[in-house]
This record gives sequence, C-alpha cells and structure tokens, in this order.
Amino acid sequence: MTADTSSVSAFLAGVKRSTGLTPSVKTETVTESKEVKKWVDNYLGMGEWIMDQSIAIMGSSAWFERKR
Repeated sequence: MTADTSSVSAFLAGVKRSTGLTPSVKTETVTESKEVKKWVDNYLGMGEWIMDQSIAIMGSSAWFERKR
C-alpha cells in the first residue's frame, strides 16, 4: 500500500512539473478539515521529494543520459 501511494504521489509530482497541473486542495473543493488539507499537502510534498531524489540518482548514474 505504501509503495502504491508513493508511486501515485510521485506521478502527480511529475505531472505538476511537466504540465503545471496539480490537484486542487482548496478548502471548499475538498473538505473543511484543516487536518485533511495538511495531510494532502504533506502527501503531495512527499511526491516532490521522491521525484527530486529519483532525478538526482538517475542524473549521477551511467544508466541514464540527459537529452533535451
């Protein structure tokens, strides 16, 4: 379950970086609960961290090369 949620979070981070689209966490569209909003923000932040670490590891590996 943890790997699945981490993968989804990292996927959403990649979508955000490549398209600028991100899930809306406005209070009126999700919930009135500040705790739920905080949890969603932390969840999406985890995806950003996973994406950053993955890029750093791949960037220093001989198995990957950067093409633009």
